[in-house]
Amino acid sequence: MDDPGVDSVPVIDVGPFIAGELGAKERLARAIGLACENTGFLTITGHGVPPGLTTRTAAAARTFFDLPDDKKKRLRMTPAGAGYSPLQGEQLAATQGNKAPADLKESLNISADFGATPWPARPAQLREVCVAYFQAMNRLAGELMRLFATALALPEDYFADKIDRSSSFLRIINYPPQVVEPEPGQLRAGAHTDYGTLTILLSENVAGGLQVRGRGGDWVDVRVPPGAFVVNIGDMMMRWTNDRWVSTLHRVVNPPSALRQASRRQSLVFFHNPNPDAVVECLPGCCAPDNPPRYPPITAGEFIAQKSRQAYGG
Repeated sequence: MDDPGVDSVPVIDVGPFIAGELGAKERLARAIGLACENTGFLTITGHGVPPGLTTRTAAAARTFFDLPDDKKKRLRMTPAGAGYSPLQGEQLAATQGNKAPADLKESLNISADFGATPWPARPAQLREVCVAYFQAMNRLAGELMRLFATALALPEDYFADKIDRSSSFLRIINYPPQVVEPEPGQLRAGAHTDYGTLTILLSENVAGGLQVRGRGGDWVDVRVPPGAFVVNIGDMMMRWTNDRWVSTLHRVVNPPSALRQASRRQSLVFFHNPNPDAVVECLPGCCAPDNPPRYPPITAGEFIAQKSRQAYGG
């Protein structure tokens, strides 16, 4: 397989499936299944998420990140992981067993339990737009899971009762301009894989961005057409498919020295997870006598808790 880059991360228009066009489900499921097997990354268009919603959400989040640090830090992280994580509050490389300085990013983390998520007083519209964006992403993830099931030769609704009480998270990540030289080995986000079923990313094409590691070990920049989302497979889907689909290492790198002062970057990242008590084990059709299950069964809640403890040093 060639290293995944701009030309090898396929762009797939899911609009015909969402619109219910005849034959679209099977055709798109084949294309998505191939992408999940080859790179674990794809770019989707035709998703139906209103561009005005993404614009309002991104603008409100930027206003929040512009607040003084002491105001942001009042939104302390809850035991469930909702709230504000300050600059260098996370070390994603640790989830791969690697040692590295903490990541050069801050984030606002919103759980599916909106009432249990700490919200700032300003900007006043932040909660409203984030809830609407979360709900739009959750609907889109549900549509993608229907395509995933079809691609795996399962009933279209196979995952429905495993994601109807989803423990998903919306993370809005701010990568501030770098006013000082990063420490050796320090990145905006260390190399990692995502934990859940799938991730839906809306990002900016700014210096110091997303890179994906190809099978040959090279890191390749990923750029996204305006209005499109990057979708990637998470560890739990890889476990469910017995490594048939790949959860690919990716990272967010530092900008070149000459561009550090103008390198602010913001991402809206929806991490779709199953119900906390959903058991993740080898799916029908993903194992055989010569390809036995590679992972023991585990609940989604315990798997995410293990990964989160690694990332936050717990």
